[in-house]
Amino acid sequence: MAVTDRRVLPRVARLLRPYRAKIALVLVAVVASAALQSLVPFLTRAVFDDALFPLEGGGPHLGLLAWLAAGMCVIPVVTALIGIGQNWLTSTVGNSAMADLRGDLFQHLQKMELAFFTATKTGAIQSRLANDVAGVRTVLTDTATTMVQNSVTVVAAFAAMVILSWQLTILTLILMPLFVWLQLRVGRRRQRLARRTQESLSEMTAITEEALSVSGILLAKVFNRAESEVERYREANRRQTRLQVEQAMTGRTFFAVVQTFFAITPALIYLLAGWIMTGRLPGGEDALTAGTLVAFTTLQGRLQMPLLQLMRVSLDVQTSLALFRRIFEYLDLKPAITERPGAVALEPDRVRGRVEFRSVWFRYPEPRALSGTVTRDRFGDSGVRIEDRDAVRPEGAAWALRDVSLVVEPGQLAAIVGPSGAGKTTATYLVPRFYDVTDGAVLVDGVDVRDLTLSSLSDAVGMVTQEPYLFHGTIRDNIAYARPEASAEEIERAARDANIHDRIMSFPEGYETITGERGYRLSGGEKQRLAIARVLLKDPEILILDEATSALDTETERLVQEALERATRSRTTIAIAHRLSTIRSADVIFGLEDGRLVEQGTHEDLLAAGGLYKRLYEEQFSRPGGPRTPYDERRADVSL
Repeated sequence: MAVTDRRVLPRVARLLRPYRAKIALVLVAVVASAALQSLVPFLTRAVFDDALFPLEGGGPHLGLLAWLAAGMCVIPVVTALIGIGQNWLTSTVGNSAMADLRGDLFQHLQKMELAFFTATKTGAIQSRLANDVAGVRTVLTDTATTMVQNSVTVVAAFAAMVILSWQLTILTLILMPLFVWLQLRVGRRRQRLARRTQESLSEMTAITEEALSVSGILLAKVFNRAESEVERYREANRRQTRLQVEQAMTGRTFFAVVQTFFAITPALIYLLAGWIMTGRLPGGEDALTAGTLVAFTTLQGRLQMPLLQLMRVSLDVQTSLALFRRIFEYLDLKPAITERPGAVALEPDRVRGRVEFRSVWFRYPEPRALSGTVTRDRFGDSGVRIEDRDAVRPEGAAWALRDVSLVVEPGQLAAIVGPSGAGKTTATYLVPRFYDVTDGAVLVDGVDVRDLTLSSLSDAVGMVTQEPYLFHGTIRDNIAYARPEASAEEIERAARDANIHDRIMSFPEGYETITGERGYRLSGGEKQRLAIARVLLKDPEILILDEATSALDTETERLVQEALERATRSRTTIAIAHRLSTIRSADVIFGLEDGRLVEQGTHEDLLAAGGLYKRLYEEQFSRPGGPRTPYDERRADVSL
């Protein structure tokens, strides 16, 4: 559901609530500054009418003139000092509130379920976190204070102008209702343009994230698509430029008209003053002295700038509301995976590691729809188009798992086999609650995982994926990610158990070696063993392995396999088996096909049964001697 302006403004105000004391000081400074500045025109009138050209005649009153001049000098100095303090306060409040918003958004995104991220472009998420939050920076740092300050200045100036001459005041403000109406129309157009501009910026961020990542660069080079990627970015860049220019020019004609009116207003004031002083217009001819006229035109000049700034700021606020709505759309998304009230925690010392699937049915949920994400026909020539959702909703999503019931006893090594798309990875994702079952239940030590606290479940389950993720940092930091407080000795012990310590020490920087983005400075086997070291450091009671030895050479495969054997000791292990020769010694093997559990048993039992497992086994070992080379083995592997 879209976030309306009526809902946005109170939420923006709540962002500033923790800084009420500083905001109060800002308001005091604003009122004091406006009040002091409003005194200047009256001092100006006194200079002309009482000091330089006294109405009673005679020469200038130099003593009075000195006091008035001193006052006119002191007021700007005092207001400047107040302005410095006011700017510090507003900058502190605004930037702190923006940091809070950015932190809240990041924290909220961390709570979102895996399905949200699989359905949403990373670039779109990054754009809302970076570009959209940065886009409201001015509102939180300067705009609110500017609006209050200019409003107070306008009210004070207007009151002073009425005191000096109500007739001249009417002339000055006669077109204000028309200007306000025009400003509202311009503001609505600016809001629409701001949203389209941010959507376009989201697309540019997504293109940059995809094309300039290591994987994207490698893909473009392999398929000679560098020029098409450049053109793709240029087209998005051209669209962004057009929107930026259109947004910049929106309202320029309106402000030109307003500025022109304010520029000619002094001439009209002088003309009206002449008519009043000659009696052609009734009332006030005795009050319009030279000092009054100078003071009024001074006030009129002081009124113009705050009014123009208010109009511009009002447009900025309306533009920023579009960005706030985009941010609040994310904040209003409710995580699909949450803790139930009264959830219990698994006690680390008492976790046995028994895993049970009880009549589990599962289909992948429909992706969350968010308005205003820019998408593009990736390989076509249709250009950029605006969609009203982040991802296309699947039509009639099929069952990924169908009535699956199985038990893995504590300490067992259980293997899951099956053809591509059978549901093997899906089943393992249900144990740590990356997804929740559609029907049935997954239990750990007899407790439904939905009744466990998320943190304790996460601590009890470890995972080594087929393509382990390494962040850009040192080898030590990547291993210690599992347990940041781990000592150097514990990290080294985990690395030794993962068969990677000697390789690490062969690097010039040892454990301080930078892995590169996604670990691209390391080989596949090195990344895999680092991932195993990381999970060994975590020491979970339940271990899920998505075996990734099919693309490794024989020696590296042996090292990884030895590390996996150490990792599975004394803990419950669920392994997705790509190479059946690696799971002959499994305590139990589950065969999945089309989302159903079709058989289970040991290696010998399943070969004797002559079902799915035997068929897969024969496909891998049909040639004399079985797969012998890494290339042959890869061809024989059963993929996910």
